[in-house]
Amino acid sequence: MKLTFVFLLLCGMAAAQTSRPLDDKPWDIGIWGGGGFSVPGGTSDTQTFNAGVRFGKVLTGDHLGGFMRGNFEWSADLLPVYYVVQPAQNAYGAGFNPVNLKWNFTSPARVIPYLELGGGVLFTNNDVPTGTSTTNFLTHAALGFQFFHQPKRAVTFTTRYEHISNAGLSTPNPGVNTVQFTLGYNWFK
Repeated sequence: MKLTFVFLLLCGMAAAQTSRPLDDKPWDIGIWGGGGFSVPGGTSDTQTFNAGVRFGKVLTGDHLGGFMRGNFEWSADLLPVYYVVQPAQNAYGAGFNPVNLKWNFTSPARVIPYLELGGGVLFTNNDVPTGTSTTNFLTHAALGFQFFHQPKRAVTFTTRYEHISNAGLSTPNPGVNTVQFTLGYNWFK
């Protein structure tokens, strides 16, 4: 009897260790905030601060092998806070990124890195950059890390390169290129 109990206990512990937080294609619900600064290739002397909520879904099971093993996720971000500090006149805005395409590298179980490409639209009360347009488009590429401290809960840290541009809606169209850092918290259900 004791041997059976020990065997079942060890099997349960082994199952818990091999459990992966992104198995079973969970929904991704998160909150985040961050900010960054302009880099060469667009308008200079600009900083951004933003906060948002994320709603996404892991769409596939794991594919590939080795360190490339992972799954594909789609998500959308609602950005109710997007503040732009610029030389002439600061701007407050809100945005929506309906397309975030994310590859989760699932080889490690507790810290899951990911790559992401995404984009959307940003509406501001003043022109961004100054003298251009209050309607802009956002595109980004990101490298992030999800630190799972519980089976389906993670603290997320992301470094993102983001381009803000009016896509020719007005002239001139110098755009703003930024590097941003975000800290978030995600629930996978």
